[in-house]
Amino acid sequence: MNRNQLRYFVAAAEHRSFTKAAEQYYISQTAVTQQIQQLEQSLGCELFDRSTRPVSLTSAGSAFLQDAKAILERMSRAQERVHDAATGLTGTLRVGYVRGYERSDLSTLMRHFHQKNSNVLISFYRCSTDVLAAGLLHQEYDIVFTWDSTNLRTQEGVAFQTVEKARLVVALYAGHRLAQRRQITRQELRGENILYMSPDAAPDSYGDAFFMQLYNEAGYKPNILFRSADTESILMMVSAEEGISILPAYCVEKLYNADNLVFVPLIGEGEVEEIIAAWQTTNPNPALARFLAMTPPQWEWAVPCPPRPGEKWRAPSGPP
Repeated sequence: MNRNQLRYFVAAAEHRSFTKAAEQYYISQTAVTQQIQQLEQSLGCELFDRSTRPVSLTSAGSAFLQDAKAILERMSRAQERVHDAATGLTGTLRVGYVRGYERSDLSTLMRHFHQKNSNVLISFYRCSTDVLAAGLLHQEYDIVFTWDSTNLRTQEGVAFQTVEKARLVVALYAGHRLAQRRQITRQELRGENILYMSPDAAPDSYGDAFFMQLYNEAGYKPNILFRSADTESILMMVSAEEGISILPAYCVEKLYNADNLVFVPLIGEGEVEEIIAAWQTTNPNPALARFLAMTPPQWEWAVPCPPRPGEKWRAPSGPP
């Protein structure tokens, strides 16, 4: 018994004609007849009463028809699953991302991928950058979206791509002396209590060194009152007028109307946060290969700064 025998049998049964079954599959009537005869031999019984015109099913043929259809359906589903597994359309894609990045374009990218690959289960993990880096190197994640706070670029066997260069904003409480400004430089934040948005728990990470260098270039050491990788905690303290913070624009995109909070663009050379996607080059997961194949050729988006009160969002015209 094989698939063609079952297909020709079902077609002949539904059309009540070997000729029409042959026309359906663009083969000769002789080929259909031979295949059905072989099927009958393997089953040990006749499936058609050939003495009638049109042909009709025997009692055995009627009993077998639904089973034949079910077998063909299961074979078709099995073939699809095998094909999907081979082409990356099934399985799991494990995606790690840094805290706060859930408000970025990541969700749009993943939704687009899932629409094209609905059989792939996407598992998300929101972690600090240290945990993301360690998890990637230990093959706990297929791809991570992170600040480069652990210098993943230097790791052997790790590929990376800049996903976006996010503009930075200063989070202020509404009564702050700078709240009405249209833009702020880091030099103007001297003497402020800084609620520091940290890439990870360690105070000496690669990412921290980069941002501390920006303070050095501004001519002062920041007064860090509070340190956290949790955006909500930081904004709660800013709203309580405990200090100010510098955050990526995507972290506050949906919060610019929050009570007692104002967000002002931070300007100056280097005042962006670079997000990279990183993955292991030896990762055999076909879902990862499919995901990477679907990403934009120029995989880098710019995130606009949130508007001032009463203004609308404007898409960026070029790199920040």
